[in-house]
Amino acid sequence: MNLHVRGLAHAFGPLAVLEGLDLDIASGETLAVIGPSGCGKSTLLGLLGGLIRVEKGGITASGAPPAGCLNPFTYVFQDFALLPWRSVEGNIRLALEHHALAEEERRRRIDAVLALTGLSEFRAALPKQLSGGMRQRVGIARALVVRPAVLLMDEPLSALDAQTRDLLIEDLLAIWAREQTTTVYVTHNLAEAIRLADRVAILSRRPGRLRDLIAIDVPRADRGQARHAGALAALQDRLWAAMRGEARDADREVALV
Repeated sequence: MNLHVRGLAHAFGPLAVLEGLDLDIASGETLAVIGPSGCGKSTLLGLLGGLIRVEKGGITASGAPPAGCLNPFTYVFQDFALLPWRSVEGNIRLALEHHALAEEERRRRIDAVLALTGLSEFRAALPKQLSGGMRQRVGIARALVVRPAVLLMDEPLSALDAQTRDLLIEDLLAIWAREQTTTVYVTHNLAEAIRLADRVAILSRRPGRLRDLIAIDVPRADRGQARHAGALAALQDRLWAAMRGEARDADREVALV
């Protein structure tokens, strides 16, 4: 499913957060969104997913959702958002409970995402028995079980240590290669954005406007190869140069609030 954002703006009372945002996201694309603190990245996700009402501008979708899609838009959050009294399977099942599905179909969907995220042998475990990386895999599985048209990810790896983050990046790349789900991925981590995204959208300091949109030409499957390290490092430098000044100003602004 394709997304089309036109003239999008949003304010919380007198505080303008987004202004005049135009953006197209292609079906199957992973778009990373970066920018200074407070520039409206999470607000953009909320508007795209319908958690925040669009008051100015518009968001439209084109193209058919995938077969078996139950929720066109679904989220993966930073804090896992798992119910501690439910097992891995129970947390994933939660996303299906308000849909009229036969039990056989529920089981088939759950089995499929457990296998896809490497959780099959942990289906009976409680969240407290899992590492942070495994808990986030449950969050990803819960999002995928509804076969979304668009996956909205709000800094899903930022609470994890570097080693666990690298492992989950590999998992996400494998999942996206198989599922081809349109994804909008908010992150503060420039290396993460470059590793995962097809394109990177840079938002300006609040109110967030589209400052630049940069395509990553190295195929995602090849980005871990040493021969591309220089090109990817140069790209990371380019991203940081585009936002460094405003990031410093935003940091001072947040500190003074």
